[in-house]
Amino acid sequence: MTRQAARAFRARWKALNKFERQEIRSMPFAEKFRQVEALMQSATALGWGSEDLAATKAVRSRWNRLRERYRA
Repeated sequence: MTRQAARAFRARWKALNKFERQEIRSMPFAEKFRQVEALMQSATALGWGSEDLAATKAVRSRWNRLRERYRA
């Protein structure tokens, strides 16, 4: 890929991201809520919802340690 092609590729993605941001900003709250609800239902249907509280606590603990080290 040439430098010019890479710049054009990046410019297209920036334009797409700008369009998506505008589209999301203009979307009614109810539609945003329905989309989030659908994502959450998909996660549950795929078995991604964890009922294991010990595992959840362990993951949160790891994230907190990473966050502390990153901010140090």
